[in-house]
Amino acid sequence: MKVFSQYAQYYDLLNQQKDYKQEIDYISSLLNKFAPNSKNMLELGCGTGLHAIYLAEKGYHITGIDQSVDMISLARDRINTFPNSISNLINFKIGDIRTYSINKSFDVVLSLFHVISYQITNSDLNQSFNTVSNHLKPGGIFIFDCWYGPAVISDNPYKRNKKFENDEIIINRQATPQIHPTKNQVDVHFDIKITNKQTGKSNIINEIHRMRYLFNPEIEQFLKMNDLKLLHSEEWLTGNEPNFNSWYVTFICERI
Repeated sequence: MKVFSQYAQYYDLLNQQKDYKQEIDYISSLLNKFAPNSKNMLELGCGTGLHAIYLAEKGYHITGIDQSVDMISLARDRINTFPNSISNLINFKIGDIRTYSINKSFDVVLSLFHVISYQITNSDLNQSFNTVSNHLKPGGIFIFDCWYGPAVISDNPYKRNKKFENDEIIINRQATPQIHPTKNQVDVHFDIKITNKQTGKSNIINEIHRMRYLFNPEIEQFLKMNDLKLLHSEEWLTGNEPNFNSWYVTFICERI
C-alpha cells in the first residue's frame, strides 16, 4: 500500500498546525544565503502544494512532483483558486522522486517534510539523490530535511494520540512506532478514525509509514556518489547545531 493512498483528502486537516509560511520564510533565508540568485526550482514530494504556493508568492518558479495522484489533484485544485500571478509560476506533475526525469535544469531542488526519510533503502536514497543531481545546474543547491539518527536513537519515538476537526468531521489518530535498529527504520502505524459530525458515521483507515533515520556520514556518501557535496547542516527551523534532541535536521548541498 502506498502511503497517503487513503487519506490524501484529510492531509491538510491532519497537518493544520504546520506553519507552512514560517517554513518557507526559513527556506527563503537559506536560499538568500546559499543561492541568492536562484529563481527556478524543483520540489520533490510537493504534497498538496502549500510550500510551492508560498514560494511562488516570493517570486520563485516551481515545478512540484508527487507520486500521489490524489495529492497532485488537490494541489492543482488549490492553485486554481489563486490569481494568475501566482498560479502561472507553479507546475504540478505526478512523479516518483526516484525515477522522475524532465529535460530541464534547476537552480534549486527542494525536498521538505521528511520526504527523503521515506526513501528507506540504500537504492531508494541513491536513486533520489541521482534525480537531484540530474536536475541541478552546476553549483545549484539541494535543500532537504530528514529524521536525524542521533536524536531518534537517543529520544525514541512513542505512541501518540491526536484529535483534529473542522466543521464537517472529527479525526482521531493514533500513531504507534516500531523501531528496526538494524535497518535504521521506524514503522509508524497510523490508526485513523474519521467521524462525520452530521451523520455520526465513522470510517477507519490504517496505514504504515516507513521512515528511515539518517546520519551525516551516510548522507555524505550518497551525495558523493551523485556529484553532490554537503555545505551545511542545522536543526530544522532553529538553525542550531544538530544535537541529540534534533529530531529534524536540514541539509544544504551543492551540485559539483
